Amino acid sequence: MLQIKLILVEPKYQINLGSIARVAKNFGIDRLNIVKPRANITGHRAIMFSKHARSYLEDAKIYRSFGDSIRDCDIVVGTTGIWRKGKANFGNIYLAQEVFERINSIKRDVKVGIVIGRDDIGLLPGELERCDFIAYIGSNPQYPILNISHSIAILLYLFTNGKFSSMYEGKFGHLAEEDETKMLFKLFDRQIQGKNVRDKKAISRVFRRIIRISQPKREEIHALITALKKDAE
Repeated sequence: MLQIKLILVEPKYQINLGSIARVAKNFGIDRLNIVKPRANITGHRAIMFSKHARSYLEDAKIYRSFGDSIRDCDIVVGTTGIWRKGKANFGNIYLAQEVFERINSIKRDVKVGIVIGRDDIGLLPGELERCDFIAYIGSNPQYPILNISHSIAILLYLFTNGKFSSMYEGKFGHLAEEDETKMLFKLFDRQIQGKNVRDKKAISRVFRRIIRISQPKREEIHALITALKKDAE
């Protein structure tokens, strides 16, 4: 399982700091690690935008240098919104989901430092060169630069790898079982037998294809079964 260390380099704006604290708590990150903050990390706006994640700002670990912040990481993932900035490390630039897939394929526990650059100028070329991977979030080429808090939300969703998904399994319904789908098909075929329509087999095939492609939930299948049963009565 990946251990995630979130590192912010010289954040400048309190609003972003507050938003990032909130996102970090959303995805179960333990704490914020900040390299030489330029903003007051416990300022009024930072606290206001952090909502219920105020403690992430108050308990953030502060580093004097970028090097110190990544020293305990097994793998360092930098980020850039302008991929040409990393041309010296061109072979290490991947789409964000590809970075996750490569790291997740490692069959051992690793500590991954996800490094977010400055609000205004991002990571410097020298900092990018110290990263094992550089993650690029594919977006509209006409406006590819994401706000750092938005980038962090996307990256943490990827890298926490469904950490909380198991908590919601079944809460939004389950896909229909094969025997339930077969019952629906049987009822539908019985219905069209009594209709004055041509090529009943073709209609049956179309209905089956639509149902299988749509991947209905059990509740949806049961609703259709109930409707067809009542129509047959």
